[in-house]
Amino acid sequence: MFEIESKNPDEISIVTKKATVKFNIADAVIDAGLSVGKITGPGEFEIGDATIRGIATESGKTIYDVEINSVHIGIIGSIEDNLDDIVADILCTSSVRAIREIEPKMIIAMGNVDAMVTDLKLTARTEKKLKIKGVESLPATKEVIVLN
Repeated sequence: MFEIESKNPDEISIVTKKATVKFNIADAVIDAGLSVGKITGPGEFEIGDATIRGIATESGKTIYDVEINSVHIGIIGSIEDNLDDIVADILCTSSVRAIREIEPKMIIAMGNVDAMVTDLKLTARTEKKLKIKGVESLPATKEVIVLN
């Protein structure tokens, strides 16, 4: 089991039993409280229960593919480059185009929620944090979640 939280539109935190990992998509920084400091840019990392792949995009930014307990989480914000490199059950984004291309089961809204749900013809629900037990606990149809 793990939790996903967001305290601001550019940041997603994933909390597992072994670690808390914060992704700041605007600055392309991962902060997990490691002794080596923050991680920037692309690369492959294992932090606690999370396997993280930072992917360099054509625009020079970094998007993240995170796997925890066989659940894939894409953290891309508004970036629309290199979408073919992301396979996500849960997608943290503000891009309708990315949602349509990646087709996640669950969307964590990181931007203009009203425009997103109107464009996708979905409704959104608000949560303080999202608890995920595993792939089997994900919804059968697309769902938009707003974290605050």
